[in-house]
Amino acid sequence: MNRRLVILVGSVVLLDTLFYAALAPLLPSLSAQFGLDKGGAGLLVGIYPIGSFAGALPAGWATARFGPRPTVLVSLVVMAAAALVFAFGQTIELLYVSRFLQGIAGAASWTAGLAWLVQGTSRERRGEVLGFGIGAGVVGAQFGPVLGSVAHLIGRGPAFAATAAAAVVIAAFAIRMAEPHVDAERTTGSPLDLLRNSRYLTALMIFIVPSLAFGVIEVLAPLRLSELGASAELIGLIFFVAGAAEAIGSPIIGRLSDRLGVLTIVRVGMLVAAVLLIALFFPTTVLVLSFVLVACAGAIGTLWVPAGKLVSLAAERLDVDQGWAFALQNSTWSLSMGAGATLGGILAAAGGDLLAYGFAAALCALVGLVMFGRRPAAAVTSDP
Repeated sequence: MNRRLVILVGSVVLLDTLFYAALAPLLPSLSAQFGLDKGGAGLLVGIYPIGSFAGALPAGWATARFGPRPTVLVSLVVMAAAALVFAFGQTIELLYVSRFLQGIAGAASWTAGLAWLVQGTSRERRGEVLGFGIGAGVVGAQFGPVLGSVAHLIGRGPAFAATAAAAVVIAAFAIRMAEPHVDAERTTGSPLDLLRNSRYLTALMIFIVPSLAFGVIEVLAPLRLSELGASAELIGLIFFVAGAAEAIGSPIIGRLSDRLGVLTIVRVGMLVAAVLLIALFFPTTVLVLSFVLVACAGAIGTLWVPAGKLVSLAAERLDVDQGWAFALQNSTWSLSMGAGATLGGILAAAGGDLLAYGFAAALCALVGLVMFGRRPAAAVTSDP
């Protein structure tokens, strides 16, 4: 395992999710400063994943055409520029533009970064390195609100100018990192081959289902915790602990998927997640709900890494560049998270929280049962 590469890519995705999650503590003051209603505030939050969706496929093309290192470097430059606009922008339009550009840069950093990790790692250790990369992204998401709180105290300018400087430092490190050699004749497949391949679609399904489930949880769990008397600070702490558990578990799950196989992790993770999603409805105290939430987030989080490994192996088998494989995966993230949050809210309003959690649990259980019907050799293999 190339530790320097793991540290580099981990730093890139951590910085991206740090930007993404930093908005939450700033949203009330920004709404007051710019006179935003809930629709305007929602757009400021949602324009980031819109940018991610818009940038995913171009990032895949750039990674396949120019390689992961140039794509990562461009993403860091765009990220730094967007941070400076957000730091010193004095109109809401500039902040919208900044968040949109951050989303595009984030899509490129994840797509090229994960492709770089996979290309620089043997098949036998891909689960482990993907676990470290994804775990770093989760860590960034947990510390994003800390950055937002610091910006609230000292001002947007100094806080986000410092993060722009961090992007420049990481870019300087990336320039010195060698790219792995990839045989040109092994990257001649079309990205359409991925969408026609059952193994790749299976990998996407494993990725989409936990995204939908997290979307449901992010809407309903904070509201229920508030109903039970939890403060905003306590809710933030609970989600921080849940994310920390997920970040710590990702490398462990990666190693297990390398040793035990992807199917074993997916089968167990999907079925345990289904049970815990239903269990989220029943607690009547903050303490019990917190424990269930942390456990549920951990169970759902076990699915990201094996899904990523399946994505990389399917692309390798089809001779498709890893950039395209992860671009298509990343484009599903924004759609799945948004769909889960929206549909979860609609179902909860129509039939209660149990209906929404039941919907997410049914999807997890269905995929878990389907995986029991698949042979390991048919679902994932280390052979190109």
